Amino acid sequence: IPFYLTVALAGFIAALIMPRIPPLSRKADTYVNEEADDDSEEVPDHHNVFTYGYAKAVEQGSKSTGVKEFFKQGAQNILDMWMGVAPIVMALGTIALVIAEFTPFFSWLGVPFIPLLELMQVPYAQEASETILVGFADMFLPALIGASIESEMTRFIIACLSVTQLIYMSEVGGLLLGSKVPVNLKDLFIIFLERTIITLPIITLVAHLLF
Repeated sequence: IPFYLTVALAGFIAALIMPRIPPLSRKADTYVNEEADDDSEEVPDHHNVFTYGYAKAVEQGSKSTGVKEFFKQGAQNILDMWMGVAPIVMALGTIALVIAEFTPFFSWLGVPFIPLLELMQVPYAQEASETILVGFADMFLPALIGASIESEMTRFIIACLSVTQLIYMSEVGGLLLGSKVPVNLKDLFIIFLERTIITLPIITLVAHLLF
């Protein structure tokens, strides 16, 4: 339970901050059809927010073309994802895993985090630093690399951070690159770093309270 609550807390705070800072804050507020988002719709006087929302949901539901068309569109979306996104996920994920397993690249990238971890009094700061940026390759790599660390507190921090970082090239990152969302590899890495910097102090604070 402490693990899930910590992840939820850190993730919630990150969700509040991330849309307000670059690169997400610089993305156009438009729909997929490139029309500008219009938030000017107001609740009519004879409705409250709940009843108006319910009425709009019923109105939208009445436009449904039926169960058959629903499953047809769902199957089409699944095939589009398999054919268009899966190759990107497999290619980028494999490359990232090879780099993480057979080169010290991510260990070098983690060096700047050592002073920060030491400042926050995280045990085994050097070992923990090696797991911070490797999460960009795959969510499970930090936990695997940090499994031998003796400190339970440090393992807790690594596990929580690997989930709240959210952007993994073997999963979410590849899906985003293969979708219509206007982000590139540079944007994803910046978002990953920002989520790391935002959530790490929160997770560490909770870890100190628990351990």
